[in-house]
Amino acid sequence: MSQVQYILMDGKPVPFHDARIHALSPAVTYAATVFEGIRAYWNPEHEQLYVFRLREHMQRLRQSVRMMRYDIDISVDELSAQVVEILSVNRLKADVYARIMAVVTSEDHPAISTSGPVSIIIAPGYHTGAGPWRETGMHVSVSSWQRINDSTHPPRIKATANYSNGRLAMLDAQREGYDSTIMLTRDGKVAEAPVASVFVVREGRLLTPRVTDGILESLTRATLLELFRTDLGGTACERAIDRTELYVADEIFLCASGIEVVPVASVDRLPTQHGAPGPVTQAIRDRYQATVRGDAGRLSWLTPVYPN
Repeated sequence: MSQVQYILMDGKPVPFHDARIHALSPAVTYAATVFEGIRAYWNPEHEQLYVFRLREHMQRLRQSVRMMRYDIDISVDELSAQVVEILSVNRLKADVYARIMAVVTSEDHPAISTSGPVSIIIAPGYHTGAGPWRETGMHVSVSSWQRINDSTHPPRIKATANYSNGRLAMLDAQREGYDSTIMLTRDGKVAEAPVASVFVVREGRLLTPRVTDGILESLTRATLLELFRTDLGGTACERAIDRTELYVADEIFLCASGIEVVPVASVDRLPTQHGAPGPVTQAIRDRYQATVRGDAGRLSWLTPVYPN
């Protein structure tokens, strides 16, 4: 983070260490914050920083704002332009992870239902991604904590409050010596990991939980489904997945904007059939990396930061 000099607050660059909100704001006291995590990739051959699926991320942010009934109306075009601006102002020429937040900032006797005013904060920074797990794979458990659902705390909303659910599960998993964990729905079906979607490979077919199975509607998940079906010619299915299918899977991997594609080496101490990463995981990860860096077509998914 040392090379990031500015954070954007309400459309204005603010020095990194001066970007603050009040301690009594609803964003702090009642977790009144929705956000997006987005990646931008530096391509040295093109001398360009590409933001991956920027408009889709900003559309999802607007959906979260709408469902939480925040008192702000800002367009996808405005949000997208602000992301490009702060990346450009920081003159970043390396892979970047940026967080775009809509936070309720009222300081005057805030209540749990306070809906405004709302600040848009865009904070870029560097991200190490999955680190050594990219090659070794993660050892994960199946969590005893149940995944939140649409009738209690909708996971479709990318709200900071939702992550307390995954935090509890992750803390338990780490205490037991695991790298991460997979959470189940109240019906006992596979949902997602605390910060990632889950994919299972069985007999060459790619399986992933449905969007109605307590998951965030992940853009990385949607990207991998399309790449597997169209670029790699594979069969992918969105369906309910039983816990025991994790134990007999050929391959399992997790995905998210931050960690990208990470293989799973074992579940509850049972190793996956092909180890980690398996051939399907490797193929889809290679295709994803080529896509996000502008080396595999699909330029409509990429937003350049710097003028040609």
